[in-house]
Amino acid sequence: MSAINDTKFNPAVFFLTGIPGQEDVNLWISVPFCLMYVISIIGNSVILFIINTDPSLHEPMYIFLSMLAITDLGLSIVTMPTILGLFLFNSREISVDAEISYDACFAQLFFIHSLSYIESSILLLMAFDRFVAISNPLRYASILTPPRIARMGLFFVLRSVALILPLPFLLKRFRYCRANVLSHSYCLHQEVMKMACSDITVNSIYGLSIKLLMVGLDSLLIFLSYVMILKTVLSVASHAERLKALNTCISHLCAVLLFYIPEIGLSVIHRFGNSSSHFLQILLGYVYLLVPPLMNPIVYSVKSKHLRSRIIRLFIK
Repeated sequence: MSAINDTKFNPAVFFLTGIPGQEDVNLWISVPFCLMYVISIIGNSVILFIINTDPSLHEPMYIFLSMLAITDLGLSIVTMPTILGLFLFNSREISVDAEISYDACFAQLFFIHSLSYIESSILLLMAFDRFVAISNPLRYASILTPPRIARMGLFFVLRSVALILPLPFLLKRFRYCRANVLSHSYCLHQEVMKMACSDITVNSIYGLSIKLLMVGLDSLLIFLSYVMILKTVLSVASHAERLKALNTCISHLCAVLLFYIPEIGLSVIHRFGNSSSHFLQILLGYVYLLVPPLMNPIVYSVKSKHLRSRIIRLFIK
């Protein structure tokens, strides 16, 4: 019988999982999660407010930073309901699991994957921004004009949405007859597809293909951008000028590492990990979605003197 015809046998929900073995302290575990969400939302909102209201920050670097902040806000908002719902409100009914309907799960994974790939694209644009600023500073403003930035941003948003849009429909055609207990407190495509009793070859190949096309290609281009940046910097005679040029890249390098290390690690564990790597999978899952939105505004606020001074002025006056 086909996967489509078998959907009537599907249960109505997936079960989300918190941290195994720690069910009795779910309420306490929710405290750091709440703090991370509050800091993420306030931090990224402050970044957006300052960039939007200060004309001196309407430069390409800060426009890309505002795009990154919007994406991080989206990731926080998409994951917050299920993570906090699990740890805060589910202890009385089921100590380990919380329910999420199929449609809600598919919608959540669509937004999580779309926003993650958009963030990957924005990090690539920010690498291009640093390359142009260092290698061709006199033409920096003429190359990265606001209309051009808007077109590049729109292209990468549409690219991410177009490639992720088929995933919910590919998952919806399956029959799910397993326990339907997910490893995380949110939905991911690579995990949901393993709950299916049907052949998942198409989903597996398509998921791996878009991962290589998006994350693989973006990370490769970012690496090449920094090779060219390093080549340009080394050609500068002054040691002080070299350090000054490299210092403008530190914030972006931190953002790249915060995003790609857990992203790639989680993908590898989902596809090739065994039962012994279950706790690492859970840990990387939280790091992957919670740490970049938390740390990006902090890193940029600390490293950017202009942004830091505006934030201090905002809260002191």
